[in-house]
Amino acid sequence: MKKLFLTFGALIIFGFVNQISAQKFSQLDKSPTDIAYLRKSNSKPMVKVVYGRPSKSNTSVFGSQIPYGKIWRTGSNEATEVRFYKDILFGNRIVKAGTYILHTIPGKKEWTIILNSNTDTWGVFFYDKSKDVVRIKVPIKKIKELEVFSIAFKKNFKNTYMVLAWDSTQIDIPLETNDAILAELYYN
Repeated sequence: MKKLFLTFGALIIFGFVNQISAQKFSQLDKSPTDIAYLRKSNSKPMVKVVYGRPSKSNTSVFGSQIPYGKIWRTGSNEATEVRFYKDILFGNRIVKAGTYILHTIPGKKEWTIILNSNTDTWGVFFYDKSKDVVRIKVPIKKIKELEVFSIAFKKNFKNTYMVLAWDSTQIDIPLETNDAILAELYYN
């Protein structure tokens, strides 16, 4: 009886394990999600960006795959989410710590960069202009071709930038996280 019980138990476990390994998964997403952090070495992050990384599908991305003058989710799938862990100077505007959606309006010479408080949205389908926290204009830079949309952070001298790049276009969004500078701006 004990052998029968053990054999029966083993068959059930084998069948369960076999079911798990036979699970069908949908096709992999062609625009995987990525995360970029701004942090000082070995410290908590100051900024976190979660975004989809579309690949180039035409000979030219901006003006074709992504039209000029129209709002873009700044990535693929879910809207790009930016979390500031403390107050920050974004372009020339103070933005309170919190989570925002990053939208952009690409142009031939400059982009409009938008932080919006309507979080947890897909694409730009639920974009609500009344929820804009900040809108700034940033000039484009021409770069060597980049196949996949990417967001990163760079620091040169005393300046910090959130960098958006794809195809032959790069946007450098100035950021300031220095508490002394932010305090001076708050009180002036």
